[in-house]
Amino acid sequence: MNGAPLDLNERAWEIADSMAANAGALRVVARTLSGGARVIDAGIDAPGGYGAGLALAEICMGGVGDVAYAPVVIGDDTWPGVRVWTDHPAVSCMASQYAGWAIQVEKYFAMGSGPLRAHARVEKELFAKLGYAERARRGVLVLETRNPPTDAVAAWVGQKAGLAPAQLTFVAAPTASLAGGVQIAARILETGLHKMDTLGFDVKRIVSGIGTAPLPPTAKNDLRAIGRTNDCILYGGQARYTVDADDAELGALVPKVPAAASKDYGTPFYEIFKRYDGDFYKIDPLLFSPAEVWLTSAQSGKTYHAGRVNPEVLRASLHES
Repeated sequence: MNGAPLDLNERAWEIADSMAANAGALRVVARTLSGGARVIDAGIDAPGGYGAGLALAEICMGGVGDVAYAPVVIGDDTWPGVRVWTDHPAVSCMASQYAGWAIQVEKYFAMGSGPLRAHARVEKELFAKLGYAERARRGVLVLETRNPPTDAVAAWVGQKAGLAPAQLTFVAAPTASLAGGVQIAARILETGLHKMDTLGFDVKRIVSGIGTAPLPPTAKNDLRAIGRTNDCILYGGQARYTVDADDAELGALVPKVPAAASKDYGTPFYEIFKRYDGDFYKIDPLLFSPAEVWLTSAQSGKTYHAGRVNPEVLRASLHES
């Protein structure tokens, strides 16, 4: 990327400090492991909530994404939702927010997102494409998990990142929690960028993005929550991107971006998951994208649109028991 690094980890560390300082109001618990790493529980044993969810989503985006609550109208329904925007889409969404780092230490497993990824850069191929790197003096990693990280996890992550455990903050929440649901719905822009990257488009050419997605009601377990959170984006997510590309390129790209371009589109995600016997890797990877997308050419000013929201499938997913 052109220009100086955005200091994503410092921005996220400040948000994490604010979470810890306001732990009571946010219903989170901050503690320090014996090895020195800080852990902020935003929904595992602590209840967390909507306030924690906003902070968690902004940490995921490295402090260069704006997340706010807003009503989202889909068909005849009005859902509580999130509105997300960023002027640094490739960095905030792909170098930080994307859950691309598998944290696997003995029996512990979680998907890691957040700005520590831009420092550790274990996803070598992705970061080579993005051309973005940070040299952080301390780092923040978000874990979507039901199990809080241990000293062994902190030591493993620190070794991979070249940082001592005392230089690390982990913020954790399970999928089936209020804060977890918020931070996943707030990936509305990120899923569109990831889809365009998968299609071979250079996401560094995306200038800015703004989008909305409904918020999932908290589900009874994490598997159901995975279904609801995905459906909020696949069937209710709307994303608008300004792109440095010409009309011919955007005209060819836009019909491939929405979730409806996938062969697996059309039923609640939980049913798709069951259809493939619970194997994520059998699901068409091109499914994971916003329901509706607008691409505006920064060169011509013309806008290209594809996809549509699907109130019927969304209602079936979010109202089931």
